[in-house]
Amino acid sequence: MILDHLAVAGATLEEAVAHTENALGISLGPGGAHARYGTHNRLIGLEDGLYLEAIAIDPDVQPQEQPRWFNLDRFEDPARLNNWILRSENLEAEKPQLPPHAQRHVAMQRGDFRWLMTVPADGLLPFDNIFPAVLQWQGEPPAAKLPQSGCRLTRLILSHPEASALQQALDRIIADPRIKVEQGAPAMMAEFDTPHGPRQLR
Repeated sequence: MILDHLAVAGATLEEAVAHTENALGISLGPGGAHARYGTHNRLIGLEDGLYLEAIAIDPDVQPQEQPRWFNLDRFEDPARLNNWILRSENLEAEKPQLPPHAQRHVAMQRGDFRWLMTVPADGLLPFDNIFPAVLQWQGEPPAAKLPQSGCRLTRLILSHPEASALQQALDRIIADPRIKVEQGAPAMMAEFDTPHGPRQLR
């Protein structure tokens, strides 16, 4: 599996967008809506084929099923880097490598984009939502079609009280030197090279 994108969540989409833009000194592009979970987003491309997503509950849409993905039903202020998402070329074959609670997957659609994605039944990914979701694009990934930010991810730092167990779970699915696991309270932070110099997104 490889890194696909990062997601910043907010109580509102406006808050998620503002947090992202202020942290990195960039402007996010347009996005769309996810009817299944009643959420909406805005996106921006990153270097190395990655992208960044700001996401929040859409107050005008009733989701088709609960709980929402990314644990958004229990999200509380402030806006922050909330999730990271891996890409699999064969999710059905690879999902047994994931923790049992993270193996359930659903079919998703946003506009012309379609994909399969792991979404636990309660919406909460393992290790207090610090473990990644995994998707499989059914068609070309969107990153190349997005407006580009000029930002390059240099490190993704994951903090959790069970750091050793988290590291072991990640070692089974991804080998990426940018990903670091540390002991501490559940949190994540991304470091970027940007057109304005080094920046952090928490």
